[in-house]
Parts: sequence; structure tokens; C-alpha cells
Amino acid sequence: MQPKKLTPPNDDKRWRLVGATMRKHGFLPSALIETLHTVQEAFGYLDDQSLRWVALNLRVPLSRVYGVATFYNYFTLKPQGEHTCVVCLGTACYIKGAPDILEAIQAQEDIKPGETSADKKVSLLIARCIGACGLAPAVVYDGEVVGKLGPEQALARINAWRANKAEEVAHAAG
Repeated sequence: MQPKKLTPPNDDKRWRLVGATMRKHGFLPSALIETLHTVQEAFGYLDDQSLRWVALNLRVPLSRVYGVATFYNYFTLKPQGEHTCVVCLGTACYIKGAPDILEAIQAQEDIKPGETSADKKVSLLIARCIGACGLAPAVVYDGEVVGKLGPEQALARINAWRANKAEEVAHAAG
């Protein structure tokens, strides 16, 4: 038996995608992970409002929804920056210099893992292992794995993001 359709938290059309995922799975509690994936893909992160709405629609305790959202590294509860930088801290990467890369990024961007720069340009994350041990140390920039990096090379990509933004602003003004 499907529950009465609950009204989305607001009139944002992205809620239709989330509703479609739940409907596709009959509003069953077993659709929790897939529904959370849809929310994150649609909105970029999982906020308190979305967690509560999913819990109500799937008839799952909020504590379970929150537990799933915080257990899996894929999910994030905070808005992400325009770009994401994931430093691998798996054994191979760690041994080959990942801590130095992480330290350099933290110092330059003045953020810690799990944070986003003040200008919302860069989110810094860490991973236990990204499965690219042959490329150690490796960093994932906006989904692209780049390996065999030193701290200077790791910072170069972030600096390029900033330079491209400056070029876009200059181009728009000129």
C-alpha cells in the first residue's frame, strides 16, 4: 500500500526527481539509499529538510535515514564547493606522500578535510582508498583521478581553477 503523497518541502522542481525515485520503488523503506542518491544528485548534498522528507515518505525513522547518510562516504550533509578535491590517504598514497599534499592544500586554502573554502570554490575531502594504488599518491579532482603528484603539482590544479575563474571574470568585464 502506497502512502498518501506528501507535499514536497517547497516548489523546487528537483523534488519531482526524488518523488519519482520513491514512487519507482513503491515508497518502500528499501529504497532509502537510492532515494538519498537522488536527493544528493539533485541538490548537491543532503540537508536536514531533505532527510526528514525522505524519512516521512519512506516511513523510515529519521535516525535510520541520518545513520545511512552519515555512514556512507559518498553522502555529504554540507553544500560543496564549485570544485571538489579528494586526497587519497590509502596505504600506498600515504607512504608515497599524500599527507604532504593534504597539508599543502589545507595551508593554501585555509580549510580542513570536509570543509569548503570561504569563496565556495573548493571542497576538500579525504578518502581511505580510491583504488588507484599504482598512481600513488593520487588526488581526485572533480571526479578525475590524477596520480604521481607532489604538493606543488597537486596545488597547480586548484590554482588553475582559480585562474580560470579570474579569466572568466576578466572576459565578461572586457
